[in-house]
Amino acid sequence: MIKLNDILKLDDLINTKIRFNLMFDGNRNPIDMFKNGNVDRIMTGQYWNYKRNKSYKVGQINLGFIKINASENQWLLFHIGRVTKDLNILNGMGYEYESLPEYEPYIGRLIISYKNKSQMMIRNALSVIDDCSVHEILPDIFNEDLFPGYENIDLSWHDLARVLDKDTWKTALRNQKGVYLITDQATGKMYIGAAYGEDMLLNRWQAYVRTYHGGNVGLKVLTDDYIKQNFRYSILDIFKSTTNDDVILARENWWKQILLTRKFGYNFN
Repeated sequence: MIKLNDILKLDDLINTKIRFNLMFDGNRNPIDMFKNGNVDRIMTGQYWNYKRNKSYKVGQINLGFIKINASENQWLLFHIGRVTKDLNILNGMGYEYESLPEYEPYIGRLIISYKNKSQMMIRNALSVIDDCSVHEILPDIFNEDLFPGYENIDLSWHDLARVLDKDTWKTALRNQKGVYLITDQATGKMYIGAAYGEDMLLNRWQAYVRTYHGGNVGLKVLTDDYIKQNFRYSILDIFKSTTNDDVILARENWWKQILLTRKFGYNFN
């Protein structure tokens, strides 16, 4: 196992803190901000003071990580900096800082594995750095928008809306029939759908971006905002474009029976 500090070689761990950013700024995910280029807002969160306590001291080095996926223990390094001034602000961005250029080659590329067992977002480096193992160093800046393979798709509505404009996704989805799953994170309810018409999976998922409900009766009762905040999209079965439509429909029906989506989910047929 390669540990984080085997790569970074920080020599003043007593004066170093690590901030694991999960959610902030309302209920938004920092990894989405990173992918959308909202670095300033991420940095506001990195140097935020809470109402009662200060996060850092002048001169301290701090590492900033954002969780890549809520269901996994992988974190992307997005910042290593030093506090240069305490602004004496609580419940706001409390510091001025400088980024440390010697670590720039790892920013947006270094992914660690770390199981966060504490509710504290800011940790003393000495207490956690040996538990941070290097998962991967990407060849380029982190970008989830390259098509990951059908079996690896797990998208929020916002992710879906973004990636369907990407050429690799368009090519992959318009040439395959399939059975897909929509999961409501708030309730656990599911919807099973089939894609077999023109442009196949691409056409069906574009309909969800355009209308939110995709024309499905069971989803029309939900508000657009609810769908945007709570729905996730994945693929259960994938088939060649030449596969008979009856095969697709039979598999769709099989999944509905297995997952009981007519009884407990959003499938009304």
